[in-house]
Amino acid sequence: MTNEDLTRKAQEYIASETNPFFADQVKELLASGNFTELNDRFFTDLEFGTGGLRGVIGGGSNRMNPWVVRRATQGLANYIKKTAPGAGASAVIAFDSRNFSDTFAREAALVFCANGIKTFLFSSLRPTPELSFAVRHCKATAGIVITASHNPAKYNGYKVYWNDGGQIVAPHDAAIIKEVLAVGSSITTMPYADAVSKGVLKLIDADVDKPYIDMIKNQALRPKLIREKGGSLTVVYTPLHGSGKMPVERVLREMGIDVIFVEEQKEPNGDFPTVNFPNPEEASAMKLALELAARVKADLVLGTDPDSDRLGIAVPDDGAYTLVTGNQLGALIADYIFSTRKELGSLPEKPAFVTTIVSSGLLHDVVRHHGGTTYETLTGFKYIAEKIRQFESETSGPRYLFGCEESYGYLVGTAVRDKDAVSAAAMAVEMALYHVSRGTSVARHLQELYRRHGYYREALVSKYFEGESGLAAMKRLMERLRTRPPSTMAGSDVVCVRDYLSGQALSLPDGVATRIEGFPPSNVLQFILKNGSIITARPSGTEPKVKFYASCRSEPGLAVQKAREIVDRMVDQITGELNRLASA
Repeated sequence: MTNEDLTRKAQEYIASETNPFFADQVKELLASGNFTELNDRFFTDLEFGTGGLRGVIGGGSNRMNPWVVRRATQGLANYIKKTAPGAGASAVIAFDSRNFSDTFAREAALVFCANGIKTFLFSSLRPTPELSFAVRHCKATAGIVITASHNPAKYNGYKVYWNDGGQIVAPHDAAIIKEVLAVGSSITTMPYADAVSKGVLKLIDADVDKPYIDMIKNQALRPKLIREKGGSLTVVYTPLHGSGKMPVERVLREMGIDVIFVEEQKEPNGDFPTVNFPNPEEASAMKLALELAARVKADLVLGTDPDSDRLGIAVPDDGAYTLVTGNQLGALIADYIFSTRKELGSLPEKPAFVTTIVSSGLLHDVVRHHGGTTYETLTGFKYIAEKIRQFESETSGPRYLFGCEESYGYLVGTAVRDKDAVSAAAMAVEMALYHVSRGTSVARHLQELYRRHGYYREALVSKYFEGESGLAAMKRLMERLRTRPPSTMAGSDVVCVRDYLSGQALSLPDGVATRIEGFPPSNVLQFILKNGSIITARPSGTEPKVKFYASCRSEPGLAVQKAREIVDRMVDQITGELNRLASA
């Protein structure tokens, strides 16, 4: 893009941006002639993808700012008016602790209101799962949550939900994108005071908080155990400066369980001053919580990300605290839910568990052991929500009990249609209390699962691609893997390549192709090795990177230490090759 083109686009943005903080950034770049930075901010428009927006906060068409939010919301409003004509359309909006989240939420609300769409807005930060719950509770047409989930502080985002409480999927996703691209400069908004006085904007807090909290408490499987022994459990919790502070503490307190907060990370703060990444998947983010747990001898450590849809835990293990992976916690909760329901006689006729194609095989083994059936989806919790909707549409269909994805996302029950760290925290506490009350522990029970099903270990390798040239390099990498797939990995032959974009599975070396049924086209490749390992490659839907997932296992019945040594060698070999492959 030429400097003249950049200057024109920058001036157009300045004329449209009503927030001086963002407009002044671009004015300063023009004044200093910083065309390198201007190119990064204007070489493209921040893409409204299948779930919404996510990008770096700042002025420019390739940044998260009020103008980009208004434009996206106008496109969404146009689609809502076409889909739900008349006076019945409504929307719910929530936001988390990130910088400018409240500003972006209000901007979106006022565009909806100006377009005649009644809007329910939380007055302060709330977790993403409560937004999903609120869409269903308020019988709204759509919902928006302003968040960038677990990304670094410089990011913010905008996720769109439909009337079932799940993130948008086909056909809504493509149709909304088309409307957003067609908006141009035709954006309608209105003053906040007018929206309130005309009754098209309503603030909601307690109207949704209490039903949401009550729903989570009512999911308890052993309420008597919680009432009698819950007060004996010591729980340390960090919301990582996010939105989990109120709901997690309130749910556990009303269950009779005291929470010991990590004080340095208790209050919301969009700069996330104590962590590099506000993500409970990161060991560094949980450091302060683990140190506090050691001092108070906690039975369980909980951590949630800024919008409280992801949960990480740590448990005592031989005098230290062990961080539990997303797959491990999914297996532990699945085992607790299915085994408890079986014991109590409340397991439905067709108990269903839903997970993604990159999650651990241990999850499948655990659910099968207790008589349940596992259903797989593409990566992304919106597909798990879609599967729930499918079950509900079928006469005598499967009954969803639990679902999870490897990236620390869990959903108990169906009142929410996205991953819910608040309800998952409550179930994790109940699960831990159950094992402790029996004289064992979460760590020891995980070892028992490994002895029963085999030792599993997963690894993730990420390759980042920054800027305009990075996007092209990312596409080249996926194309190379698709057209020239590796024949071996870590000394084991590749026996099958699954291409979810073409919908074909190619067995090797015979070259026989079969259809992959039940999945929409997606830019995902899977390589199945002769030794049973599975490697998956997919571009991230939220960040400029390609993710490689590796999953390896041992045979059941081995001593856990021996099995771990075998699997660790396999994982180390595979991740080494993946790093070389990604850097080539």
